[in-house]
Amino acid sequence: MIEKERTYFDSEDLESSILRKEARGQITCIILFLTIFVVFIICLLIGPSTLSASSAFDALIGNGTWKGHYIVFNLRMPRSICAMAVGAGLAIAGMAMQAMFRNPMASPSVLGLSSGASFGASLAIAFGFGGFIGAFSVSFMAFISCFITMCLVYALAITRYGTPTVLLLLSGVAVGALFSGLTSFIQYVVEPDILQGVVYWTMGSFSRCHWEDVRIGIPVIILGILLICTKLKELNLISLGEEQAESLGVNIKRTRGFLLIGTALCVGGSVAISGIIGFVGLIIPHICRAIAGPNHLLLAPLCILTGAIFMMIMDIVAKSITFTGELPIGILTSILGAPFFIYIMRKKRNELWG
Repeated sequence: MIEKERTYFDSEDLESSILRKEARGQITCIILFLTIFVVFIICLLIGPSTLSASSAFDALIGNGTWKGHYIVFNLRMPRSICAMAVGAGLAIAGMAMQAMFRNPMASPSVLGLSSGASFGASLAIAFGFGGFIGAFSVSFMAFISCFITMCLVYALAITRYGTPTVLLLLSGVAVGALFSGLTSFIQYVVEPDILQGVVYWTMGSFSRCHWEDVRIGIPVIILGILLICTKLKELNLISLGEEQAESLGVNIKRTRGFLLIGTALCVGGSVAISGIIGFVGLIIPHICRAIAGPNHLLLAPLCILTGAIFMMIMDIVAKSITFTGELPIGILTSILGAPFFIYIMRKKRNELWG
């Protein structure tokens, strides 16, 4: 009787905790929705160009000089929009992967997807692969290579008993190392004038983003986000276990296909815009899940908003820290993400082995 009562109260406490997290997540979404506009304005006011914040603000409200107007609307605005889209795309892609594989350490960078997409983009830049579609060649090759990478990692990790975490991570590391090596080989054999463009993708930066990138890369990311968002209810059920999800009517193969394509679009579009920016898909979903709980219907918009704000803040920091030039944003996210990954790994180790 005592055990029954304890179980009853424990389940009540669990349900109450979930409801509190969901309410907190809803409030956080509202706050972030307002915050994103503030951070976006700050992005427009701060930059490496020789323009004071006051001059940038004057240009923003239509009272500035031609120079100020050009810098704000032709350089900083497309850059900020790209940062916002890339952060949102990588964050929701990481959320989808963690739910799909039921693995808290899954992310586009950890599973080698960013390296695969970078290899495809490097092929387009160095040798003109995909040139038959013109300006979309880099985005197209990044997406195709990212999708192939994801399928390869999953094929190597899957067993008749499911997809073990260890095999998934090892497959991601191996495939990511392979594509990183191939990208390095491209850097070794290309002409010096092309080498600079290839190296740019491997370090990650928004410094070269223009309206052309907004028109080409962002629709790809938006399409990927929409594909993932159509399967949020299924993600909630898959998180409970694939057998339970199937018994509740979820078509696992079809859902996984939608999520794989959506994730490949998000990662491929992001790499095509900015190059490799790691660990965003690992950090943001964990932070959002701690705030809002496991409900993906709430978690998805929270990841989108948090990812967009996080990436714009990282871009502000990258623009502010200068040595011989602007600091690549991929360096910043790696410095933050690597300790975060170690923390998660140690936490899972303690849970498994005490």
